[in-house]
Amino acid sequence: MRLGTRWPFGAEPPASVPAELRDRIAAVEAAHADGTGRNWTLTWLEGRPIAELDDGTVVRDVIADAHDADEDW
Repeated sequence: MRLGTRWPFGAEPPASVPAELRDRIAAVEAAHADGTGRNWTLTWLEGRPIAELDDGTVVRDVIADAHDADEDW
């Protein structure tokens, strides 16, 4: 089991945040005009890291395909 963590928007992510997420988190922060009062939450789902900003922005270690060809309904 891996424990998650929280940290403020704009701050250096804790050491437990994987390197592959750090550049993506920095890109999200650069795109937001104001992150005052927002926080990131790192969780682990099936061994994969997920960072979520309070506004619902999600950063993962993989890029998910928004369109699933198997879903026809």
